[in-house]
Amino acid sequence: MINNDWDEVLKVIWESEGFKKFYHIIENEYQTKTIFPPQDHIFNALKLTPYHNVKVVIVGQDPYHGVGEAHGLSFSVQKGIKVPPSLKNIYKELYDDLGITPYSEGDLTKWATQGVLLLNAVLTVEKDKPASHRNLGWERLTDYIIKALNQKKEPVVFILWGNFAKEKKALITNPIHCIITSPHPSPFSANSGFFGSKPFSKTNEFLKKNNLTPIDWDLKNN
Repeated sequence: MINNDWDEVLKVIWESEGFKKFYHIIENEYQTKTIFPPQDHIFNALKLTPYHNVKVVIVGQDPYHGVGEAHGLSFSVQKGIKVPPSLKNIYKELYDDLGITPYSEGDLTKWATQGVLLLNAVLTVEKDKPASHRNLGWERLTDYIIKALNQKKEPVVFILWGNFAKEKKALITNPIHCIITSPHPSPFSANSGFFGSKPFSKTNEFLKKNNLTPIDWDLKNN
């Protein structure tokens, strides 16, 4: 499915009858409705960030539901697409935290290739219908992914923005990992504690303390 070490980590999922039945439902959705992201982008987060390379996880809810936006990475949009409001607030906090000038594009691929797993809890969505694929079955896979990362022997930073992401905290029990939580960067909640939370500098301080290479959060050097 992925063509890297995630296939071995997730082998028990890929080979299960339950996942095969569920994925058949997803394929049927693609054949009968307009679904995002494009089908060959569903697993982009796993393809761009192999299991052994994961240093940071940023948990999102489900993909953007507008045309041309989603491409399989949480909070990220394809090049040439207007930067969404939540991502604008992420860029604002990045500037306030590390002094990095906001990027004009919304493509976060550079973060992914450095070991930032941009994981949505639900990996597909119907056009113009947010959360339309919630509780279809994706959560079983993505919860399993978080549990597998919890078992890593190397420390991982889990960034959980908003109540939905914070629910995943229960899956992260290994004390070697770092959990950073705050309100969601959405315009509805960013002023309630997301701004000023300094997730980017906190992440890099933790990585350096554990002798891991910090993330270059500046997207302008793509």
